Amino acid sequence: MARRRDDEGGEERARPGRRGGTALTGRAAILAVVMCAIALSLAYPVREYVAQRQEIAELRQQERVARREVAELERRKRQLGDKSYIEREAKRRLHYCMPGERCFIVLDGGGAEREQAKPAGPARKEPWYVTLWRSVEQADRPR
Repeated sequence: MARRRDDEGGEERARPGRRGGTALTGRAAILAVVMCAIALSLAYPVREYVAQRQEIAELRQQERVARREVAELERRKRQLGDKSYIEREAKRRLHYCMPGERCFIVLDGGGAEREQAKPAGPARKEPWYVTLWRSVEQADRPR
């Protein structure tokens, strides 16, 4: 224990409190342990809170996408309920004609030329074992 002199009498007496200079006191150690315990006890709930907020944001994004899809499907449903749209699509895609109409399908004018330019048939491909045997023969030849 460090001793100090009493200014009046020259006697040395024990200094209360400090022993080594920079050593932790008992109170500081207890405070550090309590702070660590508080930090550790708050870490899991904070992590769960952040994860839940992220999940909520993802679910809101999914909801926005689903609402857009529903709006598009409702628009398509209204469109398919329109009789004039159905008639246009039947004419365009299925080549239907209304009674009394005369319909024509125009073929590409260059179609006959393309047919003549095509090769007579598919090229004959050799069986796999012939190709394998040729590759073995080529590998055996000295260069």
